[in-house]
Amino acid sequence: MLSLAQTPTTPPAHFDKKTAKQKLSAFHERLYALQNLFYAGGRYGLLVILQGMDTSGKDGTIRHVMSCMNPMGVQVQSFKKPTEEERKHDFLWRIYPHFPAKGMIKVFNRSYYEDLIMPMVYSSLPDERVEHRFNLINDLEEHLLQNDLHILKFFLHISQEEQAIRIEERLTIARKRWKYDKADEQAAKKWESYQRAYEKVINQCKALPWHVIPADKRWYRNYAVAKTLTEYLEKLDLGYPNLKKQP
Repeated sequence: MLSLAQTPTTPPAHFDKKTAKQKLSAFHERLYALQNLFYAGGRYGLLVILQGMDTSGKDGTIRHVMSCMNPMGVQVQSFKKPTEEERKHDFLWRIYPHFPAKGMIKVFNRSYYEDLIMPMVYSSLPDERVEHRFNLINDLEEHLLQNDLHILKFFLHISQEEQAIRIEERLTIARKRWKYDKADEQAAKKWESYQRAYEKVINQCKALPWHVIPADKRWYRNYAVAKTLTEYLEKLDLGYPNLKKQP
């Protein structure tokens, strides 16, 4: 069983910022080529899920890792608090239209996992309803994989101390002030509840494994996500389609 409290939020001791940035540049070149093959071949879809505590760097990861790829084949979808209309349906209703088509890479900035995390943190659903959602999500991900939709799940793991620093940055640095939300401070007060909820999600929804990324240092977070994404795409059977025969 994974314990977040015992899982590092900082890079390995031997790793330095300069090396990480050099390797990230190399991954950018490789990702550009791989995504071109992925899009042209049209054999698979890929869903990249980014989860993490507030300020863990989901937006920054998208900007620094995904921006090297052709926007024709990469889309980002953010999931915030459900709207009034969305609450009238089952929790997956708002998700289904956004799963990627073959050839497309879709990035979920938060995801259907919020519909497990929030009920657990705020006790807004009975335990049996939450367990039903766990089972449904596991079945859903297996179903998607059987239909050639691959899923990479990342948990961006930051420390409570680093989160406090980043919230303060949003209050004091002008270019970051637009990101400030009072709710971030309220959520930070429930740190332990969120950690327990994420631990359960990572340990119980692991048919498709989670990648827990040390995220206290942005430069290492970007490198680690890019490395994982690159290596995953390299393992797929990618290739350009054959030229269609003319009648």
